[in-house]
Amino acid sequence: MSSDEAAALSDARNAHKTSVSEEVVIRFDDVTKTYNLYKNDRGRFLGIFNYKKKGIFLGSVDASSHLSFEIKKGEAVAFLGRNGAGKSTALKMITGVTHPTSGKIEVNGRVSALLELSAGFDKQLTGRENLYLRGQILGMKKSQIQAIEDEVVDFAELGLYIDQPMRTYSSGMKARLGFAFAVAIDPEILVVDEALSVGDRSFKEKCIARIREIMMDENVTVLFVTHSSTTAQEFCSRGIVLDSGVKMFDGTIEDATAYYEKNY
Repeated sequence: MSSDEAAALSDARNAHKTSVSEEVVIRFDDVTKTYNLYKNDRGRFLGIFNYKKKGIFLGSVDASSHLSFEIKKGEAVAFLGRNGAGKSTALKMITGVTHPTSGKIEVNGRVSALLELSAGFDKQLTGRENLYLRGQILGMKKSQIQAIEDEVVDFAELGLYIDQPMRTYSSGMKARLGFAFAVAIDPEILVVDEALSVGDRSFKEKCIARIREIMMDENVTVLFVTHSSTTAQEFCSRGIVLDSGVKMFDGTIEDATAYYEKNY
């Protein structure tokens, strides 16, 4: 990330600092997410029926363990932690990709996730057809999808490929289309992966600029996934440190990154 990009995102972060309301948009109340591990695919299938025969069932692991926190409208929060710390699991529960094993989660607002940008596309459908498929999955009406269609197509810069089957797309092209759709739906809660690897330098700069625009909206809550203290400080004003699914620290981004750097 260039110094200009960092400065722009820092400005957006500072704008969030002064616009946080008292309205809670995300609440985790003693949330645990447990995954059962099996020896093979047959065991995983049988696990649907709670099959736990010795030799097939290998045990359980808590990807999130008794997590409790609140995030207010307008906050920009970084989830810090090493690989496997539980960051992605927490955010997948916020986006509804997975659900807690126990505890309660409240999410009040329209969520857009810049995480696995190319996930969920049907390779047999065209890029344009996939826009409608993804919109319908999110509960959007056809008229709502039509209203953002041109914006998405223009932003993705795929040209004639937008009407070609996605099996002909490179991974970068899929990610660009996923990003363009995610930022076009005017999210109230934006979940961002630190990578943002969605194309060449000029396209990446355009993506950074669009994220900045979204962050400058005082009504948008931003959740940022990272294991980099420097990047977290560029984006966010608050940090939550996770380790093995457990919340280890929750405070200002300066205190959170100091704790993270000292202990990890």
